[in-house]
Amino acid sequence: MTTDLVVVGAGGFGRETLDAVQAANAVPGGRSWRVLGVLDDAPSPANLSRLADREVPYLGRVGDWLDRRDSAHVVLAVGSPAARAMLASRFGAAGLTPATVVHPRATLGSLVELGPGSVICAGVQVSTNVRLGSYVHLNPGAVIGHDTVLEDFVSVNPGAVVSGECRIGARALIGAGSVVLQRLSVGAASTVGAAACVTRPVDAGVVVIGVPARVSQLPAAYQPRVTT
Repeated sequence: MTTDLVVVGAGGFGRETLDAVQAANAVPGGRSWRVLGVLDDAPSPANLSRLADREVPYLGRVGDWLDRRDSAHVVLAVGSPAARAMLASRFGAAGLTPATVVHPRATLGSLVELGPGSVICAGVQVSTNVRLGSYVHLNPGAVIGHDTVLEDFVSVNPGAVVSGECRIGARALIGAGSVVLQRLSVGAASTVGAAACVTRPVDAGVVVIGVPARVSQLPAAYQPRVTT
């Protein structure tokens, strides 16, 4: 069965999500997605050109598309956990179904639970007895250890490692190449900076950087950026 799909986000992760969709479509007997196009409220000219290069239509702004009440599954391919949560509320209120996309080159262990709207990219390794909440993003090469819980809207960036028996709070972002050691927690809406090593629990709503990771005292202008 072929299912219509709209991707929200024309940036890098949006196009990586398109790669995952196309790879999933190539698997015999798997679910087939028909990509109608991409929504984005403020796409850059470069990203519009990149969509055109792969012959994927740009469908316009989210609000305009919702006003038309088109029917399709939707995948939120926006990197910012907070922005993703806001968009999920809008699309949920419109009664649209979130799509879960898993690249066939990702490895999932036994007893893995994927929440609706999750996106799992190529090279991801998810161990056994792992639970992912709604709208979780696992970027290329991320590793999730056994018996770990990732709550709603978590983003794990490329090459990051979340060890076994960890809990990552809702809307947290785990930066590229960072490590969260075994049995630790990262609080809701916190950011673990790129290449940081978390050796103790992280409170909610903070940014931690460095090895070992400590709460950052940098001015806001120097904090790790969360991009879409």
